[in-house]
Amino acid sequence: MSSSSNINESSTEQNSATVLDGKALAKQIEQSLSQRVAAIKNKTGRTPSLATILVGADPASATYVRMKGNACTRVGMDSIKVEMASETTTEQLKAKIDELNSNPDVHGILLQHPVPSHIDERACFEQIDLAKDVDGVTCLGFGRMSMGETAFGSCTPQGIMHLLEHYGIELSGKQAVVVGRSPILGKPMAMMLLNANCTVTICHSKTEDLQAHIERADIVVGAVGVPELIKADWIKQGAVVVDAGFHPTDNGGVGDIELTGIESIASAYTPVPGGVGPMTINTLIRQTVEAAEKAAGL
Repeated sequence: MSSSSNINESSTEQNSATVLDGKALAKQIEQSLSQRVAAIKNKTGRTPSLATILVGADPASATYVRMKGNACTRVGMDSIKVEMASETTTEQLKAKIDELNSNPDVHGILLQHPVPSHIDERACFEQIDLAKDVDGVTCLGFGRMSMGETAFGSCTPQGIMHLLEHYGIELSGKQAVVVGRSPILGKPMAMMLLNANCTVTICHSKTEDLQAHIERADIVVGAVGVPELIKADWIKQGAVVVDAGFHPTDNGGVGDIELTGIESIASAYTPVPGGVGPMTINTLIRQTVEAAEKAAGL
């Protein structure tokens, strides 16, 4: 039976999906984070602090760093902005990261991606101390998370998991399809879903017949970076749709999944914007607070 006939037969039974509102949840979490930050200050006299490193003058990266700094301010944290010239070498960047690793006033370190192409980005990520890897970018952090050990997860997939948990989305035993295999989104997303007892398929640019994989999925995660690659009529009736993509348009933006009409197909979905995006920055801040609590013995 085609997905379109499923939609037609079921549309009278279900015509309004749950909106997984990341913006509202992030705001709610920020209120509790403010209290936790205050408790750390009261105990230690130290303010939790996130160091952000921006190499070069990419305007989009500068915007992201500013948004992260604003989020720190909202919960009472400090934000240390480290700006380095585009001609910075790998060794210079690693030395700066070492300096931040050694600074007890820095609880989390974020190296804004991407760095200029002449820099070995992976080597610089690996220089970040595991205890301060609040963005979840190190191989050691990924490995520990995959094995179910304590580590900070990559912020976007960790934020998605938090959002699904908040809305009571059942994961155990479900068929999940993750479209995308990047080291800080697709791969950790798949591992987190696997750890939550999903049966996980990872699709990517070389996957044959992507539609067939999507059509059988109970949970679809779009994390491929291609505007509306995944079509609404591929989605199984009652599936949970998570769109981690954002592509600016004249009307605001679209994601990796075609969301027009999705409310009559999915049981739950993330809007674009306002779904996954706010949870990414919120997770970064939450994990920095957790790092500060660990450092304070709380």
